Amino acid sequence: MGLEFHGYHGLHPEERAFGARYIVDVEMELQLSSEDALSATIDYSAVYALVRREVTETRYNLIEALAARLAEKLMVRYAKLVRLTVRVHKPHAPLPGVVRDIYAEVVRQRE
Repeated sequence: MGLEFHGYHGLHPEERAFGARYIVDVEMELQLSSEDALSATIDYSAVYALVRREVTETRYNLIEALAARLAEKLMVRYAKLVRLTVRVHKPHAPLPGVVRDIYAEVVRQRE
């Protein structure tokens, strides 16, 4: 999932005032059955809503903290998740020089 949002994260006052575009990748590994029903999997629209709320309604200094919080919330909410990778991209981060993209990646796995 490559989900895009406008959020207000960062350490610099300009980032918190003007915000920036964030892209969130969510890779989910599930235990699946052959059942052809939404109840047998994870509702992607619910995942989208959870990620949207966290990115747009909460402020973080670090994208690492945002990625970790998203992973925590998703693992708690969805027992079917076996392994989860969350990547939070911050395109054109305010760094000296030309920066196309930076990202923080968090991986969680059930024991």
